[in-house]
Parts: sequence; structure tokens; C-alpha cells
Amino acid sequence: MYVPGTDIDGLQATLGTLRFGAVDAYGVAWRLQTLDGWDSPEVRAEFQDREADHGAWASPVYLGARPITLAGVIEATDRGTLQAAMDRLSAAVALTDTTLTVWEQTPRQATVRRSGKLLKQYVSDRVANWSALVTAADPRLYEVDQQTGTTGLPAATGGLSFPATFPVTFSATTVSGQIIADNAGSVGTRPVLTITGPVSAPSVSALYPDGSVRQLLYSLDLAAGDSLVIDIDAHSVLLTGGVSRRRFLNVSGGWPSIPAGASVAFQFQGATYNPTAQLTVSWRSAWM
Repeated sequence: MYVPGTDIDGLQATLGTLRFGAVDAYGVAWRLQTLDGWDSPEVRAEFQDREADHGAWASPVYLGARPITLAGVIEATDRGTLQAAMDRLSAAVALTDTTLTVWEQTPRQATVRRSGKLLKQYVSDRVANWSALVTAADPRLYEVDQQTGTTGLPAATGGLSFPATFPVTFSATTVSGQIIADNAGSVGTRPVLTITGPVSAPSVSALYPDGSVRQLLYSLDLAAGDSLVIDIDAHSVLLTGGVSRRRFLNVSGGWPSIPAGASVAFQFQGATYNPTAQLTVSWRSAWM
């Protein structure tokens, strides 16, 4: 007899709301014995033999989709409870995007959906074996906790105070509206940028450690209450309500990402200063 809410030996993972490696609220023990594909995704690469020479010409190497096979055992108190548990398993291995989290020393997650037959086989009236094939279209494994940073437009402080006697010296200090984004993982990660108005012709510059800069320049103004969401991975630009504004965004130097083991400074700017305008950057460290 298992105690609901307790962990059991073996791998620990969560698919949607279904926890493997634990006893659920119904007293059903979910054992996860196989987790193939979590260690590494597929790769896409081509090698063309050099003519009359040693070796080959290598194409760029990209990560492919990540197929993942999960398998284990369900142990229930009676046949009815076992049948209900198998139904919950069918619902968890969904045809739509579902979060798969593996509770390693550093918990990581991927977005998956069913990509093969779900196998459920009775061993007895209280025990069943199960196996599921899911695929993560995005092969990266992301940290569970999302990081966010928010800043306003840079403001100028100091300078000239009136009345003043001429000649005078003008001086001012710029307070920079920057967000520093760190990626502790082993592969580049792509943030989501949200700009909240009012702001005139907003832009975001990604400043890299090597001195290079990538810029996102939006040619329209945002009114108070407007929100512009720039998804770097999807290359999408959506205004409040989901209206596409991609054609009004100029991408200079390429879409910015956060390299593995590095930091990027995101600089927020506008044509004029407004103290209520904001930039929010959201990201997760990512691993291969």
C-alpha cells in the first residue's frame, strides 16, 4: 500500500500534471524506468567528399527535433483504479504542446507532444506496463525557472540649471536603461522582449561581450496601454490583441540571442523620453 504524495525509487519527471516517480492522490504508484532521448537530440549535418583530396567539406551542424521515449510501470490498488490511471496517462500524453520536466540535480524542461503510439499493457489486474513516444520540436532543454528583467528608457540627470550666468559648461550623466541577461547553459537561448507604451519609435540593442551589436528598430509609436511582444525564436512581432506588426520591425545584424555561458546587455531606447515606457526581457538558460 503506497502513501499518496510520496516519491518512489527511479527517475523523476512530470508530463503536464502527471508526476512519474511518485504516488499520486489516488494511491497509484507511477514508475519511470526509461527516458531515452533526454541525453541528446538528433543533429542535421552533411559532409561532401573533397575531390582528389583527403577529407570532406562540412556543412553547418544544427540540432534536430528531440524524440523522447518514456516507459515504466503503473501499480494500483485494484482494477478500477488502474483503468482510471491509464486514462489519465492517455490524457497527459497529449496531441498538443505539453511541458515535460525532468527533476535532475538541475531541473530542466522541454515542450513536447505525442508523436507515436501510446502502449498500455496489463500485467495483472493491479499492474500495467506503459510506453509513450513524444517529440520536442525545439530540442533545447530549458531551466524551469524563467528569468525576467524590466527597465525604463534611459534618462539624463544633472546638466544646466536655470537661471544661469553665461558662459557656462553643460554636463549631464546618462542613466542607462539596460537589462543584463545571463545564460548558464550549453547552447544559445532566445529571449522574449515586451515593450510597453507610451513610447515613440522604440528600439532595443543587444550588446555582446565582443563589442558587436544587434538592433531591433520599431518604426511606429506605441500608445499608453499598448504592448509589443517580440518573440526572438518565432521571429514574430505582436501588438496588443495578437495583431502582427512584423513588417514594421527592422532587424539589424540578425535576431539577438544569448550565447552559451555568456551575458548580453539589452539597451532600451526611444525617440523621446517617457518615464512610463518599459522594456521587459524574459529568458531561460538552455542546454543541448
